[in-house]
Amino acid sequence: MSYTYDDQNIFAKILRGEIPNTTVLETEHALAFRDLYPQAPTHVLVIPKGPYVCFDHFAQEATDVEIIDYVRAVGEVCKIEGVAEDGWRLIANAGEHAVQEVPHLHVHVLAGRPLGRMLAKA
Repeated sequence: MSYTYDDQNIFAKILRGEIPNTTVLETEHALAFRDLYPQAPTHVLVIPKGPYVCFDHFAQEATDVEIIDYVRAVGEVCKIEGVAEDGWRLIANAGEHAVQEVPHLHVHVLAGRPLGRMLAKA
């Protein structure tokens, strides 16, 4: 599948410094920041700095260095936020059916309260 990256999406603008954010962690290949509309007491978004639309795009086209740095950034965010003891959730939406709102790969790190089921039982 081919992916078309929109460099005018809000996360691209954040990466260029055009929109401010509350940074939790920045690495060579990733940026983690607090969600403006948190769905849990801890709600941090982690994005790669490269132009990737969704996780499968990233997994197929990112370099090994980018992938390692990004995955380790997610782990470091969990450490910084102290979420390991009580549990946390990692969510990545991809495409229309998953209601991906920003066409730039991002994961949500959610914690700080019971989060319930991911999906209602069918």
